[in-house]
Amino acid sequence: MKKIWLIIKREYLTRVRKKTFIISTLLFPILWIALIFGMGYIAKESIQNLKIAVIDNSGYFSKERLNKQNAIDNSSTLIPETKNADKIIADYKSNGYDGYIVIPAMSWKTGTDSLQLKSNKSYGSSSTVTVEAKLNRIWNEIKNDSLQIDVEKQQILAASRITLKSTNIDDEKADVKTAEGIGYVSGLLIYLILLIYGSQVMMGVMEEKTNRIAEVIVSSVKPFQMMLGKILGIGLVALTQFFLWITFVIIIYNVAKVSGSGGGMANQLIGAMQAMFGSVNVPLILFCFGFYFLAGFFFYASLYGAIGSAVNEDMREAQSLSFPITMLVIISIALMTPAIANPTSPIAIWASIIPISSPIVMMARIPFGVPNTVPWWQLGLSMALLVLSFIVTVWFAGKIYRTGILMYGKKPSWKEMLKWAFRKN
Repeated sequence: MKKIWLIIKREYLTRVRKKTFIISTLLFPILWIALIFGMGYIAKESIQNLKIAVIDNSGYFSKERLNKQNAIDNSSTLIPETKNADKIIADYKSNGYDGYIVIPAMSWKTGTDSLQLKSNKSYGSSSTVTVEAKLNRIWNEIKNDSLQIDVEKQQILAASRITLKSTNIDDEKADVKTAEGIGYVSGLLIYLILLIYGSQVMMGVMEEKTNRIAEVIVSSVKPFQMMLGKILGIGLVALTQFFLWITFVIIIYNVAKVSGSGGGMANQLIGAMQAMFGSVNVPLILFCFGFYFLAGFFFYASLYGAIGSAVNEDMREAQSLSFPITMLVIISIALMTPAIANPTSPIAIWASIIPISSPIVMMARIPFGVPNTVPWWQLGLSMALLVLSFIVTVWFAGKIYRTGILMYGKKPSWKEMLKWAFRKN
C-alpha cells in the first residue's frame, strides 16, 4: 500500500505543479462561457436578411399584406414585383434582390404544397425561415378573411392550443427539460474527461518508457500496483480540476446573487439556477457524477495505460492501437441521445448497466429520477459491474504493462498484448 501511495503522490504532484494544469483549470470555465455566448452571437450574426421579390399570380399576396408583414418583422423584406415579373426573372440581381418567389394562380381552399425561392445561390434554413414565416402569416390571414373569421375568433383559435408536459406523480417538481439538460451536460463532461485524461495516462506511460524510468520502477513494484497508483494519481488530478470548476461556478452564482439584487440578467440567471436545483435531486446527482466520473475514468485509463506501455514513442502507433478504445467512448456518447429521449427504453437500460457505456449513459438517465425512472437495482448493478470491471481491467493492463514496458523497437498487435495479459509469471 505504501508503494501505491508513493506512486499516487508522484503522479499527482508532478501534474498539479505544471503550468499547463493551472492554465487549463483557469481557461476551461472561461472558454466554456465564451463558447456558450459565442455560439449564440455567431448564430445570430450568421442569419442573413434577404430582400426577396414576390411575383404573385394568385391575387392574394397584395402590396398591403406584404408591407404589413415587413412592418411586423424587419428580418427579411418581401417586395411585390408582379408588374415587373419578366424583368425580375431575367435579372433580379441588377434590381437589388437576393432572389425571387413566383406564387402560382391558386384557390385559397387548395393552396399550394410549396414555393421556391429562386436564386443563383443556396441559402440556409436560418435565412429562409423568416421568409417562410412571413408567407405563412399572410396565408393564414388570407384563409381567415375568406372564412370570415374575425380578430376575436382568431385569438380564441390561437389560444386553444394544448401542450403536453410529462409529470412525475411522485415528484411534481421534477422537470423533464431540466433533466434533459443536466443529462446532456453530465454525459458530455464525462465524455471529455475520459478522452482527455485517459490519453494523459497513455502519454505518461509512454514518456516513462522512453526515458527508461519504468525499468527501475518495475523492478521494485508489482505491475498491478504500478498501474493502480498511476491511474489513481491522474484521477485525483482530474478530480481536483473538477472541484475547482465547481467552486468557480459557486463563486459566480454568489457574485451574481449579490450584484443582481436590483434585477436584470443576474436575477434571471439566479432564478433559472434555483428552478433547476429545485426540480432535481442535487446531492444524488453530484454523488453519482463523482462516482461515474472516477470509476469510468479508472476503467478506460487502465486500457489507455496498457496501450501506452506496449508502444514506443511513435504517436501514430499509439493512435492506431487506442482507436478501438476511443470508439467505445464515442459509441457511449452516441447511445446517450436515445437514452435521454427515452430513459426507460431497453437500449437506455442496458447501455447504462454495461460498463463500457454506463459512465455516460447512466448519468444521462439519473436526472430523470431515482428510483422511479432509474430503479435502485439498476443503479446498484451498474455501479457494481463498473467497479468489478475496473479491477479486472487494471489487472489486465498491469500484466500487459509488465511485459510491454520493457519491449523496444517492436510494434505489438492486440493478439500479442492478449498473450502478455494471460501469461503466467
